[in-house]
Amino acid sequence: MVLFIRSLIFLIFSTLAISLYSVFMLFSFLLPLHYRHAQIRVFLRFYFFAMKLVCRIDYHVEGLEHLSAIKAGVVLSKHQSTWETFFLPLIFHDPAVIAKRELLWIPFFGWGLASSDPIIINRSARGSAMQQIITKGKKCLEAGRWVLVFPEGTRVPSGQVGHYKLGGARLAVETGFPIIPVAHNAGRFWPKRKFIKRPGTVQVVIGPMISSENKKPEEVLELAKNWIETTMKRIDAPNVT
Repeated sequence: MVLFIRSLIFLIFSTLAISLYSVFMLFSFLLPLHYRHAQIRVFLRFYFFAMKLVCRIDYHVEGLEHLSAIKAGVVLSKHQSTWETFFLPLIFHDPAVIAKRELLWIPFFGWGLASSDPIIINRSARGSAMQQIITKGKKCLEAGRWVLVFPEGTRVPSGQVGHYKLGGARLAVETGFPIIPVAHNAGRFWPKRKFIKRPGTVQVVIGPMISSENKKPEEVLELAKNWIETTMKRIDAPNVT
C-alpha cells in the first residue's frame, strides 16, 4: 500500500510537472539550442529530486572518467525503463536522441522532446530512416553534441536481452566518432509498463570508449553489446541496491 501511494503521488506530480514544463518549452523554440538544453537539465534535476523524495529511487554513476577526453560520440545505452530517457541528458549534455516520430505525437512530452532537437525517424521507411540518422547525426556530432541511441529499440524488461540494431554503430563508423556504452539497472525500480516504482539505487555504468575507426558496424555493435550485457550481469544481481 505504501508503494502504491508513493507511486500515485509521483504520477500526479510527474503529469503536472511535465505538462507545465512542456508548455514553457514551447515558448523557448526561438532561443538557442544550448539554452533550451540547459533549461531541460534544470527541470530534470528537480524531477530526480522529487523521485528520490517520493519514491526513494536514487542513483549511482560509475565511469565518468571515461568522458574526460571525449567531446562527443555515439552513446549506446541499455533500455529497460522510462528512467534512463530522463537521466542520460544530465550526463551527456545537449544530446540528439534518436527517437521514433510517434513520440512527438504524445501531448506535452512530445513538445518537450521536440524542443531538444532530436533525430526523428520513421521506422516504416528503413532506408530513408538510416540515411536521416547518418546525415543529421553527423551534423550533431560535428557540432559537439552527443547522439543518444537505444540499440534495442524498445524497452526490454529487467533480466532480458533485446535485439541490438545496427543504426548507432553505422553512424559511428560512417562519421569516425567513438561509441560510449552505458549499462544500468533502472528496470528493477521503474519497470516497463508497471505502475509501482520500487525504492533503491539505480546503478549506472559508463563504459570505456570503443573506437569505430577501421571497423565494421557489426564489429562495433558486438563490442558494445558484449560490454553492456557483461556489465548488466554484475550490476543487476538481486543483492545490488
